Amino acid sequence: MKAFFEDATRKRAAAEVKAIEARTAAEVVVAVRHASGHYRHTDYLVGFGLSLVTLLAMLYLPPEFPLETFPVGVALAFAMGAYSSERLPSLRRRLTSRKLLEENVRTAARATFVELGVSRTSGRTGLLVLVSTFERRVEVVADVGVDTAALGSEWEQALTKLSAAVAASESPKPFFEALRLLAPPLERVLPRGDDDINELPDAPHAA
Repeated sequence: MKAFFEDATRKRAAAEVKAIEARTAAEVVVAVRHASGHYRHTDYLVGFGLSLVTLLAMLYLPPEFPLETFPVGVALAFAMGAYSSERLPSLRRRLTSRKLLEENVRTAARATFVELGVSRTSGRTGLLVLVSTFERRVEVVADVGVDTAALGSEWEQALTKLSAAVAASESPKPFFEALRLLAPPLERVLPRGDDDINELPDAPHAA
C-alpha cells in the first residue's frame, strides 16, 4: 500500500481534511503508519513450521542424508521461512491473529493521538484517523469534545465504510471517498462557527 505514502496522496488527504473542517468545528488529523506491530513471532512460527517439515523430509524420504547435514538443513529452513514471512505481508497478516492486529492498531492510534497533540484544541474537538497499512485497518480516536454517541448510526456506518475501504483496496481512493462520510454527522453535532480557526495541521502525518 505504498500509494498511501506518496506526495499526491498527502496533498489529497490535506484537501479532504480541509473540506471536512469547512463544515464542522471538529479538527481532523489523518496519520498513516506502515505497521502498528512487529509480528516477529509470526516469522518465527513460519520458520519453525518449515524447519519441522524439512526435518521430517530428511528423516523419512528415501534418500539418506548424512547426519551432519541435519542441523544445517533445519537451520536454513528456519531462516528461509522467517525471511519469507517477513517479505510476504499477505502471508504474515493471514497467519497473525485478527485480535492481535486490532489491538496493535488500537494501541498505536491512542499513542499517535498523544504524540501528535490532537487533544490540544480549545474545544477538545480533535479527531484522529489512523491508517495502518500492514494490518489494513483504520482506527478513529475522538477527543472528549466529540460526542460520538450523539453522532449516531450515521457515524457508525461511516466508520464501517472507512474500515472496509482500507481492508478491500490498496488504493487510497476508496479511503478518501469514505473519509468524506464523516463530515455530515460531524457537521450536525459540531457545526463550524464563524470564529472557528484551524488549530491542527491539515497535512497527514506518516510514520
